[in-house]
Order: sequence, then structure tokens, then C-alpha cells
Amino acid sequence: MTERFDCHHCNESLFGKKYILREDSPYCVACFETQYANTCEECGKPIGCDCKDLSYKDRHWHEACFHCSQCRSSLVDKPFAAKEDQLLCTDCYSNEYSSKCQECKKTIMPGTRKMEYKGNSWHETCFICHRCQQPIGTKSFIPKDNQNFCVPCYEKQHAMQCVQCKKPITTGGVTYREQPWHKECFVCTACRKQLCGQRFTARDEFAYCLNCFCDLYAKKCAGCTNPISGLGGTKYISFEERQWHNDCFNCKKCSLSLVGRGFLTERDDILCPDCGKDI
Repeated sequence: MTERFDCHHCNESLFGKKYILREDSPYCVACFETQYANTCEECGKPIGCDCKDLSYKDRHWHEACFHCSQCRSSLVDKPFAAKEDQLLCTDCYSNEYSSKCQECKKTIMPGTRKMEYKGNSWHETCFICHRCQQPIGTKSFIPKDNQNFCVPCYEKQHAMQCVQCKKPITTGGVTYREQPWHKECFVCTACRKQLCGQRFTARDEFAYCLNCFCDLYAKKCAGCTNPISGLGGTKYISFEERQWHNDCFNCKKCSLSLVGRGFLTERDDILCPDCGKDI
């Protein structure tokens, strides 16, 4: 007795008929298409066994339905892009969505490497130094007046030169007497400590920190012998080529402040009128 060979779903004999195996079970074409065929995204009809099923991200199309949503050209065996569930050929996608190169104004095609800076885009080969015309790539660059420069070219063409070391100032810097300095070059003439952010003064056009200036040039207080800088509103008393800090200008005997008062002198000492009346 001949063994039966029937469709797994409708039990119709499959002898002499076309059939499809699914999970080791045979199906007639009609049952297979009804039960398992994918539905085309474009036309909404089943994709039959005699048709090629093209799929993309769990979506399916007949070969004839797989085309660009805008220009309707076939996408079979061609690169394409997806945008909001629509498939687009590269030309339509580029015209609609791709950014334009800031340099050549042409479309930057999908999949092409591009350079971006502050909302602008360039082809990698168009992102070049304005001066030397060499590609910048991933190297450091400096923008100026809507143009981009590699660091060496910027230093040659635009960077100010430090008055001390004569090298370009690329970041930061200090201006003193209308001349530019590197922060690390703007130092005290005496001790060589950096003056940026510190109080300083100058003598004969040379800059000094306050400590060095006081040690080298400030007059000494006749009372405490410490320097009188005269800077920052410091008040002092001067009498017969001697100077005192305001706080040090006191009677030698009773320590009364003599600022704004009359006083007497006894050799190197200063005295209030009461202490000096017996001189």
C-alpha cells in the first residue's frame, strides 16, 4: 500500500504537486501562502512562493515593489536609506536630508565621512587649512573670521609674538604696557616668579613683585625698619628725609599716635608735646 503524502494543513494529497516544507512538514502552495507568506509593505498582498521576498528590519516587499518612496526607482541591489519608515535611494535621501559641505556646497552623501564644527559640515577632503590647503582631519585647528587654520599656520599668520621669548601666543597671554606676553614669561625681574594674577609694580619699565620691589627700592620705616611700599593706598609720614608708616608714627615715650598732631624731635626720636616739654 502506497504511503500517503498530504498537505499538513488541508490534508490534500501532494503527489504530483508543488509543495513547500516548513519545519519538516509539507504544505501545498495555497495553504503555505495563506498561513505563512509575508505581506508586502507596498501593495499589501502576500509574497507568494514564486516571488522573491526582499526584507529590511522585519518588513517585506515584492521585488517589483521595492522602490524609492520619492522617485519610484528600484532599490533592488542598490544602496538606500530609511527615514521615518520610508525607503529612499541615496540621491533622494541626500537631496532631502543630507547636510551640505560648507566649502564646496555639495551634498555629503550618506556613509561618507564628514567633519563637523559648530553646526557646519565638510567633506573630509574639503576640511582644509585656509593657508596651507592641507587637510586638517582630526588635528587641532583654530577658527578665525569664518576660516579654519591648522595650528602652525595660525601661529605664523595671526598669533601675537611674546615680547619676551618671541614665540607665538596661541592661548591666554598677558598684555602689559600694550605689549603681549606668555603668562609664563611675564615674571618678576628679580625673583622670576610669575606675575599673572598677582599684584606688581614697575621701575624703569621693569616689572617686580611687591616683595622684591620693597626689598630693592622702597624706603624703610624709621619706626619698624620694614619697607614702605606706598602701593595700594598705603599711607606714610615723611619728615627730614625719614619716613614712617602711619601706624609707626608714635611718641617714643608714651606711644601716642602723632599722625595729624604736633610733635618734637630729640635726636632720632619723635615725642608728643607733653613728653617733650622737659627737653
